[in-house]
Amino acid sequence: MQTVTVDLGSRSYPIYIGSGLLDQPELVRSFLQDGRTLVVTNEALAPLYLAQARKLVGDCDAVVLPDGEQHKTLQTVSVIYDKLLADKYDRKTTLVALGGGVIGDITGFAAATFQRGVNFIQIPTTLLAQVDSSVGGKTGVNHPLGKNMVGAFHQPQCVIADTDVLKTLPERELKAGLAEVIKYALINKADFLAWLEQHRDAILARDGELLAEAIKVSCQQKAEVVAKDELEGGIRAWLNFGHTFGHAIETATGYGTWLHGEAVATGMVMAADLSMRMGWLSSADASRIKKSLQDYGMPVAPPADIEEQQYLDIMLSDKKSRAGKIHFILLRGIGRAEITSDVAPELLSQTLNAGDRLCCPDDN
Repeated sequence: MQTVTVDLGSRSYPIYIGSGLLDQPELVRSFLQDGRTLVVTNEALAPLYLAQARKLVGDCDAVVLPDGEQHKTLQTVSVIYDKLLADKYDRKTTLVALGGGVIGDITGFAAATFQRGVNFIQIPTTLLAQVDSSVGGKTGVNHPLGKNMVGAFHQPQCVIADTDVLKTLPERELKAGLAEVIKYALINKADFLAWLEQHRDAILARDGELLAEAIKVSCQQKAEVVAKDELEGGIRAWLNFGHTFGHAIETATGYGTWLHGEAVATGMVMAADLSMRMGWLSSADASRIKKSLQDYGMPVAPPADIEEQQYLDIMLSDKKSRAGKIHFILLRGIGRAEITSDVAPELLSQTLNAGDRLCCPDDN
């Protein structure tokens, strides 16, 4: 087992990474209060891991939600509230999120808001959740006009990233999670990209040691950024590289049509393309980014039916937008992210209309 600490002073917490962690109740014992525990999971995961989770945190009740991004709504959060209130749970309650990013975000938001805040523990069951959404305290739900537009910052007590659960993860979900892994290399750790390129085949074959290392490095990168900027007033926005475009794809196509990681992968190619058109990123680096994502089996071209104005309307509603300007996370080079709103409209238009010719230097 490896441990990464998110250093937030009195609210610091560990991320435990390794095999067989769901069978180690001593990991969570100190994080459970004297009150009751409620596990929140979904219909797909309950048959697989709910019994193990109950052994981990102690015998407790559970809320089993429908599966899918389309259910990441306030109405679904109300199902958790209904259970908590009907069964008279109190402020010493601990909620346990057993699932991927959707369950983690919903459960964390319920924990942040039930009786003005109760503790929660993250047990992420997807690679994407283990390397990204379970760490950092962002919680929330989607709105028809924008992704993650209703939420709160609420840190977990601990994160249990058991690599064994990845054995049952569908291949599409695994690749979607690897998009977020590659993101960390692109924004802040160039040598990590070379490592990921070198070990691509073994990682896609789910080599346990390599996956654990990829998770550890990703969590270290996120923990360092969150410790410096917990509430996203500055560099934490780097973690949204590819997300401004990616969230627009998810919103325009309907939540759940594209997996989050798939949309982020294409969004990163779009961000790389725009960086290249601005003269910040070499054409060789832009092409390498596109190829690396493509070699990992990720989509690298946006849907053909999203029009430029639709992108602009959605992106202007993004949380990073300020005073009517879209704030982009772009690259000055691989491993060198930068936030800017100073983007020439004609260059943005070229990126939004490039289609499958993204990151092709001949188009500049």
